[in-house]
Amino acid sequence: MEVENGMFLMKGLAWDDPYRIRTPEALEDWIEEVGFLPFFANEVPSFSVEEHVCPDCWWTGDPAQDPWEWRELLAERHRVAYGKFFHKKAGFISQRWLPYFANCRRDGYDFDSAWEDGRLDRRAKRILDVLTETDADGEIVWKTDRIRSTDLKQIAGFGKGGEKNYPGITTDLMMKLYLVTAGFSRRQSKKGVPYGMAVSILLPPEAVWGYDALTSAYHEAPSASWQRIFDRVKAQFPADDDRIIAVIGKKPTDD
Repeated sequence: MEVENGMFLMKGLAWDDPYRIRTPEALEDWIEEVGFLPFFANEVPSFSVEEHVCPDCWWTGDPAQDPWEWRELLAERHRVAYGKFFHKKAGFISQRWLPYFANCRRDGYDFDSAWEDGRLDRRAKRILDVLTETDADGEIVWKTDRIRSTDLKQIAGFGKGGEKNYPGITTDLMMKLYLVTAGFSRRQSKKGVPYGMAVSILLPPEAVWGYDALTSAYHEAPSASWQRIFDRVKAQFPADDDRIIAVIGKKPTDD
């Protein structure tokens, strides 16, 4: 996506191109085949949803054709993860690759141990405290309550007179795989009719797929998980190393 004279210029394929992704189901299948995929065009050519759909379909509001609408559907289905995973921008990760991203981005730390070790901002903990609780045995339990991001902001103490930079903190938590966009919600009228802009539902990925699924790569060094991710991109979307690193992030040092 490029901006020219205040207008978004979308990349992509022609309507009649046989390789164009035509349905959300086809996109979901391709994400699983590729493993993970940024939403918008980036430094690595062809490594995005944008470059494989029709440029004229964006923001039409047509759920059959509009990739912006598809993201809501895919986020709700939980077959793939959706969130700001690539250089603080949106994208998808398949369930198969989610543990490697979690291990790499978290550097092997669950959020409670990351907090104890000084790796998490105090404001990040306020958000995660709303979405988790401690059971009778002192173990972390991930809540599945569907709290709109706008409401989560207030509950966690952000906003006027409170904590600052809620968007930046939630983005950082998604980059570290402590949060995902698990769906979207619209407010409803007294008659039960949805209205307004769709608001994201943020949840810890453990609340969606379970702790064991998220941490199954903890046995290997974070740098090894990063190398898997890097090699996967390099094999499917050949590009200079620095371009790939600009999208997936730098290699952990395993200190």
